[in-house]
Amino acid sequence: MPWIKILHIVALVCWCGTLLYLPAMIAQSARATPDAPAYAIDAPFMPRFLYNSVATPAALVAIISGTLLFLLNNIASGWLVLKLLAVAVMIAAHGTCALLLVRLEKGHQKGVRPVALVTSMIAGVSMLVVVGLVLAKPEL
Repeated sequence: MPWIKILHIVALVCWCGTLLYLPAMIAQSARATPDAPAYAIDAPFMPRFLYNSVATPAALVAIISGTLLFLLNNIASGWLVLKLLAVAVMIAAHGTCALLLVRLEKGHQKGVRPVALVTSMIAGVSMLVVVGLVLAKPEL
């Protein structure tokens, strides 16, 4: 069972890292101006690669291994519900990154940068909430 916890922590670190870095990459990709050369406006390769090859698999492994942890350890308490709500916010931020990538790929750059900034702030706060709840495990 310790290997499931290690897998969960490693996957979570990878997911959280990409969830903080990805909005910055998306915002940078949205900086291209309309009069920029065609290669600068094309669909952003690196953010899409990071999303598909690192962030999404890490999120899936983190969620599946976390679910296994609380099912195998019979954990059912109030702090877990709050933690799962914070994880749901992280999942929403992950989905928002996908929507921003699709928007960039379609050539719609307007409004992408502010949404990416808000997404990274919300993801960061939800990560802090998750870590705080896991470390404190308050009796609720």
